[in-house]
Amino acid sequence: MWPLTVPPPPPLLLLLLCSGLAGQTLFQSPEEGWQLYTSAQAPDGKCICTAVIPAQSTCSRDGRSRELRQLMEKVQNVSQSMEVLELRTYRDLQYVRGMETLMRSLDARLRAADGSLSAKSFQELKDRMAELLPLSSVLEQYKADTRTIVRLREEVRNLSGSLAAIQEEMGAYGYEDLQQRVMALEARLHACAQKLGCGKLTGVSNPITIRAMGSRFGSWMTDTMAPSADSRVWYMDGYYKGRRVLEFRTLGDFIKGQNFIQHLLPQPWAGTGHVVYNGSLFYNKYQSNVVVKYHFRSRSVLVQRNLPGAGYNNTFPYSWGGFSDMDFMVDESGLWAVYTTNQNAGNIVVSRLDPHTLEVVRSWDTGYPKRSAGEAFMICGVLYVTNSHLAGAKVYFAYFTNTSSYEYTDVPFHNQYSHISMLDYNPRERALYTWNNGHQVLYNVTLFHVISTAGDP
Repeated sequence: MWPLTVPPPPPLLLLLLCSGLAGQTLFQSPEEGWQLYTSAQAPDGKCICTAVIPAQSTCSRDGRSRELRQLMEKVQNVSQSMEVLELRTYRDLQYVRGMETLMRSLDARLRAADGSLSAKSFQELKDRMAELLPLSSVLEQYKADTRTIVRLREEVRNLSGSLAAIQEEMGAYGYEDLQQRVMALEARLHACAQKLGCGKLTGVSNPITIRAMGSRFGSWMTDTMAPSADSRVWYMDGYYKGRRVLEFRTLGDFIKGQNFIQHLLPQPWAGTGHVVYNGSLFYNKYQSNVVVKYHFRSRSVLVQRNLPGAGYNNTFPYSWGGFSDMDFMVDESGLWAVYTTNQNAGNIVVSRLDPHTLEVVRSWDTGYPKRSAGEAFMICGVLYVTNSHLAGAKVYFAYFTNTSSYEYTDVPFHNQYSHISMLDYNPRERALYTWNNGHQVLYNVTLFHVISTAGDP
């Protein structure tokens, strides 16, 4: 067994320790500068652990201390507001209590009056007493409010003390010390990530909305074969007749909508199942079953070929339509085409493609009707199919090309904008790219891994 030891983690560093540890850095949430490492348990007892830690460029004190400070400021503001309210309530209470004394005095005068008061004076006293009577219920309410304010003030005082204790505990870790701990742990996790093999999908994270841009349908992607330093993003709005592809320099530029160049394809596309692989765009030519390989650097078509028997022009789309007859994908093992034919009675066909010639290397009939599928993606040679493109969707079906077998699954994911028209896995980043009702969204995935260690054969 490959041992791993780590220094004691700081308070805001969550680490679940097992006898073995491996992870994969995924996308961080824009709201929280924290990274997610996937986890799983192998059948032989080997472990991978889940760790949520600050990104290397930040320290946990940066984000969490800021949140704590903001919370303390809110509590302080509430405390100050309550002091003002208490003072005002106390003054009003004193006033009403004065009116209570006056009422009692008037009531005594009325009871003591015999015939010495004139009818006019007696009526004036009665009228004055009638005006003051409603103050009795107001007085009781003020008394209750005062008791409530006292209790609330005590609760605020207790909360302030708790927050101060947390802040003091966090302050025990110096910035440099904490940053070194984080960097050391990240280095270990990155080293362990190199031992990761392929895995089975066991979970999909909450969505991370990157941007809201374009129409209801479209696609966006990064190059699955590019080195990690290459973070270019390609963007294709619409699902048919389009020819305009925007290439953004980085994900940050894509979010801001800046620093991009435009490619004008020689043939229009159909659907949203495009993929960028090793510097080229693979897409379905509009109103045909032709696969086109367009090279971005030379701005030319390197090769195009008919996909034998493949339906097109909304003959066999996904359930949402949109000319989605042909869907191209890339996973750890290469380039794939997902489509169907008349010979397969509308069931999904998975084909391995040679990325240089676009010839079919091998095909599998999954037996799953394509029109019943919301969307699909490939991970480690396994086709995963969603049962819908609308709200409430989940990963419902999995087909394993290595064994030519299938199973029904139940992996839920949050379809936040209720209309997915593109869903693709990126093996480089282990993330799902999604176009959801005009929103570009990312999902992190958790895979069930079998880990090879130094002593394994």
